[in-house]
Amino acid sequence: MSILLHLLRHFRDRTRFASGMERAAESYRLGDWAEAERRGRAMLEIRPDSSEALQLVGNIAAQTGRALEAAELLSRAVEVDPGRAAAYNDLGIALHALARHDSALQAYDRAIALDPDFAEAYVNRGDALADLQRHEAALECYSRAIALKPQVSHFHINRGNALSALKRHDAALESYDRAITLNPGYAEAYYNRGETLRELNRPEAALESFGRALRLKPDHEDLYGLWVHTKMTVCDWNGIEGDFSVLVDRIVRHERASPPFPLLAMPVSASLQRKAAEIWVEARHPASDALPVIPRRPRRDRIRVGYFSADFHDHATSHLMAELFERHDKSRFELTAFSFGPDRQDAMRRRVCAAFEQFVDARTMSDMEVAMQARDRGLDIALDLKGFCQDSRTGIFALRAAPVQVNYLGYPGTMGAGYIDYLIADATLVPEQHRQHYSEKIVYLPNCYQANDTRRPISDKAVSRQEMGLPQAGFVYCCFNNNFKIVPAMFDCWMRILRRVEGSVLWLLEDNARAVENLRKEAKARGVGPDRLVFARRLPLPEHLARHRLADLFLDTLPCNAHTTASDALWAGLPVLTCLGDTFSGRVAASLLSAILLPELVTQTAGDYERLAIDLAVNPGRLADFRHRLASNRLTAPLFDVQRFTRDIEAAYVAMHERYLANLAPAHLHVQAESGADTPT
Repeated sequence: MSILLHLLRHFRDRTRFASGMERAAESYRLGDWAEAERRGRAMLEIRPDSSEALQLVGNIAAQTGRALEAAELLSRAVEVDPGRAAAYNDLGIALHALARHDSALQAYDRAIALDPDFAEAYVNRGDALADLQRHEAALECYSRAIALKPQVSHFHINRGNALSALKRHDAALESYDRAITLNPGYAEAYYNRGETLRELNRPEAALESFGRALRLKPDHEDLYGLWVHTKMTVCDWNGIEGDFSVLVDRIVRHERASPPFPLLAMPVSASLQRKAAEIWVEARHPASDALPVIPRRPRRDRIRVGYFSADFHDHATSHLMAELFERHDKSRFELTAFSFGPDRQDAMRRRVCAAFEQFVDARTMSDMEVAMQARDRGLDIALDLKGFCQDSRTGIFALRAAPVQVNYLGYPGTMGAGYIDYLIADATLVPEQHRQHYSEKIVYLPNCYQANDTRRPISDKAVSRQEMGLPQAGFVYCCFNNNFKIVPAMFDCWMRILRRVEGSVLWLLEDNARAVENLRKEAKARGVGPDRLVFARRLPLPEHLARHRLADLFLDTLPCNAHTTASDALWAGLPVLTCLGDTFSGRVAASLLSAILLPELVTQTAGDYERLAIDLAVNPGRLADFRHRLASNRLTAPLFDVQRFTRDIEAAYVAMHERYLANLAPAHLHVQAESGADTPT
């Protein structure tokens, strides 16, 4: 009788457990995490060693952001039942969320060993490999998953992402198109397709793809800002003011409406730019505790400085910084470059490599590996030269690569990240009353924040107006800024200037054919002949600098100024006219002009800008005076005095490092002119 009662009780418990697990699983499928967890934990009280219950509760922990707890529960699940391939796959997902990529790969490998046809495990393995920058291996995993389940659309998305990371953009488009064929309503496929088309400099096609994604999923993360930015790239201003307003409203509501970069060229406030950066960092690159706190480092003979960039080649950043790298005092500073951009082996790449004592090619290294190597090399200061620009690697800094981390040059704004300690600027860029718009402490250089290279060659090749499509006579205004920096209000101002200055033309950079078409249409609508807009194709830098001689005045843009393009113009001897904005990106040209001792070319209002642009065209003597002063100041004023700039920025590094050695928190710092002394505020 007792045996029969035992069997009945066992059967009842099994039935109760099975029924409870079924209800818990149903709650899980419905996304009711609280109820699913309550039921799952009740089942664990009945059977603490149930691999099924441990797996369910572990997955709920993962879904609710408790990755560490999820990993612990799922580890117990596979210990109890080492034959559960799905549990190993889920364990890999939890470990991946904890950035424990090698352990995640081991879990996926075990899942695949138990079930060689486990397509999802191959995809998850590929995702871990992608985070490790092992994109070829990731591609193999995605291709294997597609071979097993060719009709799953998101497998093709992942494959396209790997191909895009490998810069095989045409093949990536094929994968995205296949995903769309399988699922025409797949917004993510259109979004990624648009990103790849932007990489291929096909903005018109990218705009169409982003538009399809937006119609399918209006609240898709980051999409709205990219769509607006792409409209600006092709100068499609239809409804653009309303687009700006919608974007602002969404960011104010703390929505993930845009990456930070597109906002730099839009008429938005500095406070909104900070909020967008903070939203981005919170979602994409929160501070990580995956690595231990860096032990306090003693004073050493030399301060160890690391420069991190994807642009150590023929790129605007290197065009500005190469001579600084060369002039650094190597007796006081030990320099290391961490490069995660292309190894093009052009002349600039070779020049930059030669300037560093150590040059680390980090293209195939994960963020974790780069941060660990920076720590192993004992870096005191890590400078992020990318910020949120293309090919940035913010995750390296989220892991804390050095005790002091600095935002410099590449990104003209705040990163909104608590782990970026300082932003190098100057008093023009960030007046004291603007500091609240920056999460970093400001290090004020005494003249101008921007490094420059006086070894930039200007071609001696003779070039004529006729060759460039310019009229033989008449005043030539130019602006070689990217087309997305041109907003309707600025263009209105330019067209009024052209109408007032008879025979004048506006010489612009040709980014893309649709922008040319749209800008000429907009000129006509404002009563200016379309032929008075002349477009310049991109040229190698020496030739590009040389053609500045054909222009009379560079007209800057607002809300986002000329940056490298302004210093190019000044280096080539062409005066720049700007209007002072309210954000970092809208005050750069004013900083440059102040440092070249031409502050009169910095206007405070759009009306003053317009009047001065006209006056300089109709009063050639006044413009000639500015040209003469620019030529006289070019090699004596602070802007192109690289030796002085090097002393200033080195004094900034010393000031930051001294605060660290004194166990003091970062503070606003002022580097004093010439003396190199610093004053905290």
